[in-house]
Amino acid sequence: MTPKRESDVTVVGAGPVGLLLAAELALAGADVHVLERLTEPDQAMKAQSINVPTAEALDRRGLLPAGTSGPRFTGHFAGMVLDPDLVDWSDPDFAAHTAADRCRMFAQPRLEALLAEHVARLGVPVHRGVEFTALEDAGDGVRVDTSTGALRTGWLVGCDGGHSAVRRLAGIEFPGTAAELVGYQALVDIADDEKLADGWVWSAHGVYRYGPQPGRVVTLEFGSAGAQFARAGRAAPVTLDEVQASLRRTSGTDVTVTALRATPTRWTDNTRQAADYRSGRVLLAGDAAHVHPPFGGQGLNLGIGDAMNLGWKLGAVVAGRAFETLLDTYDAERRPVGAWVLDWTRAQTGLMRGDAKSAALRGVVGDLLGTPAGTTYAVKKISGVTQRVGPSGDHPLVGALVPDLWLRDGSRLVDHGHGGGFLLLDRTRDGVFTRLAAPWANDVTAVADDDRTPTGVLVRPDGVVAWASDTSDGAGLDDALRRWAGVR
Repeated sequence: MTPKRESDVTVVGAGPVGLLLAAELALAGADVHVLERLTEPDQAMKAQSINVPTAEALDRRGLLPAGTSGPRFTGHFAGMVLDPDLVDWSDPDFAAHTAADRCRMFAQPRLEALLAEHVARLGVPVHRGVEFTALEDAGDGVRVDTSTGALRTGWLVGCDGGHSAVRRLAGIEFPGTAAELVGYQALVDIADDEKLADGWVWSAHGVYRYGPQPGRVVTLEFGSAGAQFARAGRAAPVTLDEVQASLRRTSGTDVTVTALRATPTRWTDNTRQAADYRSGRVLLAGDAAHVHPPFGGQGLNLGIGDAMNLGWKLGAVVAGRAFETLLDTYDAERRPVGAWVLDWTRAQTGLMRGDAKSAALRGVVGDLLGTPAGTTYAVKKISGVTQRVGPSGDHPLVGALVPDLWLRDGSRLVDHGHGGGFLLLDRTRDGVFTRLAAPWANDVTAVADDDRTPTGVLVRPDGVVAWASDTSDGAGLDDALRRWAGVR
């Protein structure tokens, strides 16, 4: 099916970020479609888990499938596995986000398939085999050239990966640090796996990990050899011989790989962030806006956060419910989160080198991560439970992701937000907050509950708390509604 020639928003890229963004735009009422260069979904091995904000984003839209609950997931930092028994799970930051925290073992291909079904239910067209080739921002819209012809769109969003054509053609700079390693991830059959150790292992030639699931291998090679591999084979398919050669070098064995059981991936620690997330009517999200090594699957989670943040804002601008200035908060809120993730992965690269100085530092950090305080700190950061964006206020909840707020009927506040829009928890006895929000009734779902604290919470469509109160006077609610839901 050929893409239609006029739309409110065109999203380039049908990975998880592009699909979720398109879904959020559709929920906000925008006419949106997606263009994708690939003819089929990418089945290459990528992120194997999601963080708490991503799990909660799916949960807020009713997308977490039944049966996804599992053990608590902690992850690793620079190859040092974090012991869940050392984590203080009673910490208030964990305790506030328990409903979705056991749903985090969620591989990227599965997530992409789930989101593809979601956008299909919403009626969003996804056009595969269509290559984006040029753009012209006319001020009141964008002309887009594709392999199937030209089209005009109100807004163009690049979700087309680290080598984003949208970013390049929009003239957006991409500063950062160059690669010094090449890594591989593969699911393989091995004839003599007894030659490999479980877990992360360092050698003079790099690092490898075998496991935790059977046949999964990860390798990292530093220095000029790794950089040479990255330059020579970035676009070429990863072969069995390539995976075997890297595994042999990093393990120092003659281990034999007999088969690839999934499409392997090749990656580097190239770490960059777009100079601007928006240029006129062109915006960036996901890897198009930031790239870094994939330690802990942080790139997927960062992109999902971008999509949730941008979707409702751009949808409100398209519908005329908000001024364009609302889009300025997208860069302002997401850039610091992206910069933190880039530094978090840079720190791990520094620790994972094979030189003596990095090994010594790894010993010190390993000792710290072997303590309850150190492990709890790292897991809180990796899980995203401490993540804050944007607005600040007198109440500690403002700017944080909405916690699990259980209601008298056994539901949670977020269960009432599957269709998008703002949520307003009203625990006043006479519905004071609901009456104050009456001018925004089309965009704000008010949910009444028992009289207890917090007495009121206003939640943006992306799950960020925009206002909260422990009193019943409603001070600041009108200002928050005007700021985020538009002037009425």
